Amino acid sequence: MQTTYFIIAGLTLGSALAAVSLRNLVHCALCLTVTFAGLAAFFLQLDAQFVGFAQILVYIGAVAILIVFAILLTRSEEGTAQPLVAGSWLVGVSVAMLVLGVLVISTLTSAAIDRKLPPQPDVSVRRIGEQLMTQYVLPLEVMALLLTAALIGAVIIALQEKKR
Repeated sequence: MQTTYFIIAGLTLGSALAAVSLRNLVHCALCLTVTFAGLAAFFLQLDAQFVGFAQILVYIGAVAILIVFAILLTRSEEGTAQPLVAGSWLVGVSVAMLVLGVLVISTLTSAAIDRKLPPQPDVSVRRIGEQLMTQYVLPLEVMALLLTAALIGAVIIALQEKKR
């Protein structure tokens, strides 16, 4: 269990660092996708199946793919040379260290550390699905109808722009 955790943690941190440091936007977006997958794996390890699968469906399946498509569709042919390290990197690092220090101090002095955890609720993907299909059917259908209408509207707008 711990070796799996450290492998996922290393992969997630490495891909997150690569996402913010690489110069190619497509590579950054793909590294961001790997970071999202690592976060989903953490949720699945914590027995939060619904959040883990939602992370996979929403972030990996929709957001990351949308980012890659947007980058590929809006890419210009001109390449602008940018320096690898900006001139104000010292300011950025110092602000990041200050924020880290504040977060660490506030976490260590928090009263929430001494509290006992409440009993773990019995929430699973199956129970959430049963609730969605029994008690919350109307909101689920309204949400599906709203998303379908938004998709049809986006297609109509895209077709009108293509004709121009």
